[in-house]
Amino acid sequence: MAYYGKCVDAAIEQLGRFHPEKESPEQFLGAARTALQTLSPQKQAFILEVLSGCLEYRKLLTVVVDAFYVRDGRLCLRADYHLFQVICYLATFQLEELGFQLFCNIIKSQPADKMRKFLGFFFNPLNLCSWIKDEWSLLYDLAHVQSWTEPLLRWQPEVQALIDQLEGQSASRPPPSRARVTEPKKFNLTVPRPRAIPLPEPVPVVAKPAPVPRSTHQPPKEPQVLEMTKRYNRRKAEELLLLANLEEMRCAVPRARREPPAQGSRKLRLCFPPRIRESPKLTFYEPNEVPVKLNTAAILREGALYQRQVEKELQRVDKLVDGAGDFSEFLEWQKKMQAKDREERRAADACRRLRGKLSHEEATLARQQLLQKNRQRAARKKEEMAELMQQCAERRLQEQRSLRELVEQVMEGQKNVKVAQMKLLKGRRQTVQEVTEENRALLQRSAEEAREEQRRRSELISQLRALETQPTRQGRPVDLTEIPGHGLEGEMSIVELRERLALLKEAQWRQEEERRDQIIQGKRTKSQELRNALEQISLCRAAMGRSAALRLEEKKAAAPEAPSQDERVQELQRRIEEAAAERRRQAAQLHVPAPRTGCPKPRAQLEAQHWLELEQSRARRLRAVQRGGSACEPRRRLQAT
Repeated sequence: MAYYGKCVDAAIEQLGRFHPEKESPEQFLGAARTALQTLSPQKQAFILEVLSGCLEYRKLLTVVVDAFYVRDGRLCLRADYHLFQVICYLATFQLEELGFQLFCNIIKSQPADKMRKFLGFFFNPLNLCSWIKDEWSLLYDLAHVQSWTEPLLRWQPEVQALIDQLEGQSASRPPPSRARVTEPKKFNLTVPRPRAIPLPEPVPVVAKPAPVPRSTHQPPKEPQVLEMTKRYNRRKAEELLLLANLEEMRCAVPRARREPPAQGSRKLRLCFPPRIRESPKLTFYEPNEVPVKLNTAAILREGALYQRQVEKELQRVDKLVDGAGDFSEFLEWQKKMQAKDREERRAADACRRLRGKLSHEEATLARQQLLQKNRQRAARKKEEMAELMQQCAERRLQEQRSLRELVEQVMEGQKNVKVAQMKLLKGRRQTVQEVTEENRALLQRSAEEAREEQRRRSELISQLRALETQPTRQGRPVDLTEIPGHGLEGEMSIVELRERLALLKEAQWRQEEERRDQIIQGKRTKSQELRNALEQISLCRAAMGRSAALRLEEKKAAAPEAPSQDERVQELQRRIEEAAAERRRQAAQLHVPAPRTGCPKPRAQLEAQHWLELEQSRARRLRAVQRGGSACEPRRRLQAT
């Protein structure tokens, strides 16, 4: 029996170390397996099996043990809580496997009075068939609960005989003698000698550092000037590319709307786009033929656009069938206006290109002027530096004189150092004696306070132990199937309330499923409508592409018109020639060699590459306009109609 008692005590000890809020059951079992490696394999397997079972059915065991403390175990200590859990687990799940004889040996290895009370409470048929079965049914399935309670009812006669035997043992046992009261004794501690106070070390004298210059924490001005220059140049380039972006976006927005001349006067109404895309770079690239995935709004918008175009075309055909007039005169006027617009665009392109060249010449002239100013500023700086060097030499002579005087004063002050040191040593010795006396008084006072605190703690411990021996009473258990009976309308028990809540949740779940089915059906219908709209859009795009290809061939067959000269272009050319002549004249004055075309400097290379990219982007934009003009022709014809 001592063998089984040690195994049960080890299981109780390990179970008392489990904290569910800090560690998981797997981690706890791993730590317990490591701690039980010194035991034999049979003991280790039995203890680990009991621990895993108690952790797995912890809620079920808690129901029985808590009810035992409320009803029959009011006088039992809370320290035996894990003991009752282990006995309850062995009786419920391991009684068939261990056998009744081995179970009796385990029970007899524990205190007889405690085991008699707990087994009498747990194996009571009235308790097993009533509230224990109901409480376990709330945690597990009813079939499992019946498979656990039926073996307990079968073993009830043998367990009752074991309870009677335990009662006989407790009756024949003599009453326990009165326990002796522990008398605390004082500790015989060696009084430590007071520590000597070390002499303070002399404070080293450090030379005063020079102040940090103001330029260390202030950024230089050159990066700010360069950043402002870059922003200014970029803004100027974006202004130059504004008209180019307008031309590029002309195919995506309605073109300029022109009205036919009336009464010999020409009136134009231009419909510019609401927004103009600003390009972050100075170069343009040809768009790749990548399919664009349209969303629902884009599909519906484009479908509605093609539908309106078809309706307008049908209306136009109906008007022609009904006898409407011909638009040949309007078309001729429209062609003339388009030719005039093309000439204006060519002149604007030439002006933009010449403005760029003019800005380049002006920038070169400004650099030459800046170089001349820098040379003059450098000459002035050299003169100022010479004056500063002379002032520094005079100041250095004055500092040397002052240092000589300071050295003489220090030599005189060292003669009185020994007298001051003796006075300081005497003062420090007196201070050490005073501090030693104060420390001795403080130690005596702290020893008296410690003795008083020890006496107070011993009294408090004796009071707490007296309170622990007093019995505690708990409240009655709560029956969830009982109606409160407060006299209110619609009173119900907690079990009935839970059933009604379950039915309400089930009804809500059915409504959500029906709503979800309706949403899925609506999505399927909408997706089918979108697929039909996409098929119609693809057909319209194919037709528009074929018509655009035919118009592009006709446009290529026509001979291009030569760009006409404009007064603005001639004025810009004249200004460029004047700026170039002024730049060459200043370069000759400054003896600066002109940049050669064979091996240009890095800045000249960048500028040449910049102008080359502008020419290439202009050519690509012209080709894009020619391709997009044919695609926008149906829209312009519908607007003209």
